[in-house]
Amino acid sequence: MVTPDRLTIPENTVFEEGSIVVDGDTIVCPGSSISYGLTAKKIIIGEKVKIDGDVVGEEVRIDSWCTIKGNVVSKGEAYIADFTSIEGKLTVFGDLDIGRNVKIKEGFEARGLITIQDPLPTIIFIFFYLLELLRLGKLEEAEQLFEELEDEEIQNPLVIPENTVIDLNRIQTEAGILVKRSRVVGNIKARSAEINDSEVFGSVRCRAVENDGKSGVVLVRNSKIHGAIEGRVVVVLKGSKVVGQINAEKVYVEENCVVEGNIAGKSGIIVKPHLNVSKILENLEKVPEGSEASSLNKYPPSETPLSERTAREITLNKSAKSVKMERKIRKDPFRFERPDKIPSAKEAFKSTKSELSELNTAVKLLRDLEEERKTEGKEELSKSNRKER
Repeated sequence: MVTPDRLTIPENTVFEEGSIVVDGDTIVCPGSSISYGLTAKKIIIGEKVKIDGDVVGEEVRIDSWCTIKGNVVSKGEAYIADFTSIEGKLTVFGDLDIGRNVKIKEGFEARGLITIQDPLPTIIFIFFYLLELLRLGKLEEAEQLFEELEDEEIQNPLVIPENTVIDLNRIQTEAGILVKRSRVVGNIKARSAEINDSEVFGSVRCRAVENDGKSGVVLVRNSKIHGAIEGRVVVVLKGSKVVGQINAEKVYVEENCVVEGNIAGKSGIIVKPHLNVSKILENLEKVPEGSEASSLNKYPPSETPLSERTAREITLNKSAKSVKMERKIRKDPFRFERPDKIPSAKEAFKSTKSELSELNTAVKLLRDLEEERKTEGKEELSKSNRKER
């Protein structure tokens, strides 16, 4: 069963001038916009999809509210849902199952049986049919119906997720992208990218998303990129060639690779003869983005417990800080030195008492000296008076 969790471009897919040619089947999820046409075996198109070119396949199924600006050609059966508009011609070599309010600008041609759908949607019809089978107790027939719905043969499909844009300049999707042995034209913008044995005529840019370890990863294996590569982690394996530059947090490069531009890795650039891609991806899933304990900046484990080691580091940091502060205080002569201990009220009162007593004794000494000087002056005056007489 196909799960459209990423844009998958299968083997031998070619981006031609006006269409995308696929060897297998094609699944286009709702809300997508494609500036090319589609050529494949079985083509399944979801709701509200816009296709600018022709749709050519052995079997074609188009859901409601779609817009096809080119022709639609089905070599077998065709299914056209309600409110779909085809600006070209509809040609069906087998049976045609068509819905209400379908607009076909240049007419249609069907060689098989033409049936107009009942307004009841197919999914609701299947739901009521299953309810009836369960009510009658026919569990085996209900299981067979599920198996038939799940085991629908879809071979080597081109899977385009929801809200994807593909035009001449860009291939933009909210999911990841996988390219296998194909020739792709356009600048790729996705959550993650894996390019194997392919040639991409454009740049590759992947953005990181929170709580997603696989996002922002670009893996290039035996491929040629005619442009720049940007992402959180870039892995370039043997036989690859990058015409532009590489810009990422971490860059892993194997030997015998060619990078014509600059390589910029903020956390490091690793060049090895062989890289274990599985281990790199496992480490990315384990370590969240932005954490200090990354695979490059990871310290070796010590024998001492973590608590003792952290306590030692804290004490060393404190002692180093205190030494630095003392040096700064000594060097700065205008810095006010704060006392180590603020005295209590009793100690302050005692110190003021002692200071007052010292002041009183000094005042007494000064008074005694003044009195002695006065007495000496009086004695000298009396002596001089006696001599005159």
